Amino acid sequence: MSVKYVFVTGGVVSGLGKGITAASLGRLLKARGYKVTMQKFDPYINIDPGTMNPIQHGEVFVTDDGAETDLDLGHYERFIDESLTKFSNVTSGKIYWSVLNKERHGDYGGGTVQVIPHITNEIKASFYRSVEQKNKETEIAIIEVGGTVGDIESQPFLEAIRQFKLEVGSKNAILIHVTLIPYLKASEELKTKPTQMSVKSLQGMGIQPDIMVCRSEYPLDLNIRSKISLFCNVPIENVIENRDVEILYELPIILENAGLAKATLKCLGLKDKEPDLKDWKKLIDNLKNPKMEINVALVGKYSVLHDAYISVVEALKAASGFNKAKINIKWTDIEKLNETSIKKEFKDIDGIIVPGGFGKRGIEGIMLAVKYAREKGVPYFGICLGMQVALIEFARNVLGLSDANSIEFDIRTKNPIINLLPDKIGVEDIGGTLRLGSFPCVLDKNSKCYKLFGVQNITERHRHRYEVNNQYRELFEKNGVILSGLSPDGRIVEMIEYKEHPYFVATQSHPEFKSRPNNPHPLFKGFIAACIEHKKK
Repeated sequence: MSVKYVFVTGGVVSGLGKGITAASLGRLLKARGYKVTMQKFDPYINIDPGTMNPIQHGEVFVTDDGAETDLDLGHYERFIDESLTKFSNVTSGKIYWSVLNKERHGDYGGGTVQVIPHITNEIKASFYRSVEQKNKETEIAIIEVGGTVGDIESQPFLEAIRQFKLEVGSKNAILIHVTLIPYLKASEELKTKPTQMSVKSLQGMGIQPDIMVCRSEYPLDLNIRSKISLFCNVPIENVIENRDVEILYELPIILENAGLAKATLKCLGLKDKEPDLKDWKKLIDNLKNPKMEINVALVGKYSVLHDAYISVVEALKAASGFNKAKINIKWTDIEKLNETSIKKEFKDIDGIIVPGGFGKRGIEGIMLAVKYAREKGVPYFGICLGMQVALIEFARNVLGLSDANSIEFDIRTKNPIINLLPDKIGVEDIGGTLRLGSFPCVLDKNSKCYKLFGVQNITERHRHRYEVNNQYRELFEKNGVILSGLSPDGRIVEMIEYKEHPYFVATQSHPEFKSRPNNPHPLFKGFIAACIEHKKK
């Protein structure tokens, strides 16, 4: 069959959860046996989010093929359990960059380059490209457009959708509009007018939504749904209520009961099937009915915005659910950590995790957290920066190299434990110049990591430009550091662990990007299991 396209837009306000709604629909369609892929279009001019401050934009999610993408792709991968590609996240910057390069090359034959048709044609080509590159067997492509209807930045994308729907036909491309139904406390009533105006904006651009997904804190009764149906020109059965949920992964079940997948398949002219959601319901049951609680300190550089570590948090929750435990995450302010405060800060903590980050701000605070975990026997899990800082702390306080550091933090250090990757020397551009994407790793068969994975050869996703300085490897190994994972050529240290510690594991990679709600990553499962053992003792 020909590929069917589902576009997801947002109205009224930002932050309504378009990405989660789109991902939930993907899960429901895949549970019915359909082959699904997903794509995100972002209106900002950046080529990708790789150079953006995580405190402003949130996490940068990395795909297997090395693309730095929007955090919504993390939701997509976790919900539909498919690895996406560089074609799955398209920005205005990428679109304009491509068009301008074609113009410089003379591809437009001297014609005037305009938003219509050149920019919109490039956007439409990207709709097709994601499917062609991802999987020729794809049956349904779900495409989310970032921003809010009415934003000037989104207009070329909406115009491209209008043209695209006309070209492929109404049964092959539909639009789901996610909006807010606010509640006015003074008059004690839900208001549909903002949703009506949002839809009017779409209709003014020649686009008619096929399905409305309405976010609300209160139930939408028949009168409200009828009003939305009447004024927005949408069948009442296609007005879907989307209430807040206690656990994120409940949303597919809520939307299934509300009829979202059924309405989508009907609009696309596809057969509805009985969904297989047994594993998903088991996941929710585990998360809702834990047998114990554990407390984990997340010691990160960007903790003021929790979205900066959203994949780490979801991986921790998934591993906790797998181990039938509830996790309480303590977000630690690294700039307030000192020798006096740390005992109080980590009282009752069952594990410490240090995720990735860039720059020297707060590094000494992270160092104190690492030292605490090493000396007190608290389970430790270091990711990327978390591995590098762990080795610096070990070099300073165990090996006696008091000035040990990374050249990222001190270019003049006499003991550069962490050095620049050789192929990054002299690279001045920031964007897209890291070691990005999936790389192989060979595990030491005598290591904890090997026991966790159960195989010797693995692949993990990376995002870094610094590595362990090989000149210090022998010194580390003689003093109790196990180099538990190396690149196949033996040049890059990928994973480490400490011999004389209940659980001290760190990796140069970002395993959080490969963790799934119903299939947690082995390193996260091992860490949570160690936290549970620590709690019991």
